[in-house]
Amino acid sequence: MYNIEEIQKILPQRFPFLMIDRIIELEPGAKVVAIKNVSVNEEFFSGHFPDAPVMPGVLIIEAMAQASIMLFAGAKPEQAAKKYSYYLGNVKIKFLNPVFPGDQIRITVVPVKLISTGGIVNVTAQVSDKEVARGELSISVKEN
Repeated sequence: MYNIEEIQKILPQRFPFLMIDRIIELEPGAKVVAIKNVSVNEEFFSGHFPDAPVMPGVLIIEAMAQASIMLFAGAKPEQAAKKYSYYLGNVKIKFLNPVFPGDQIRITVVPVKLISTGGIVNVTAQVSDKEVARGELSISVKEN
């Protein structure tokens, strides 16, 4: 649905901090499903942890936040066309399983409430049929 070039038109993040690779489903204002392919070549694996690499939880949250921005952009395209700064607010995430090199994370975001300046969303992250994280995020947007 959205490839990396289309995602980069919306998200301000770039390598090595762009944490989603593809949007495979987008129902404007209702749902977004994003994919993050986790490669052994990710820079963070060199220090987390060299002998037993695990994706840091904070980066899973960042991937969830970026997918949340894509949900906002799909729901509010007239605003997304402007240049915005995005902020992550309240984070309530529970980690259930680790993410390893070679995994593909499927992130699902559904809104609790969306307004013109941000929103609250429910998020889940899965690898195959195993849930790795779930919870709630709040995001806010500000025009540059």
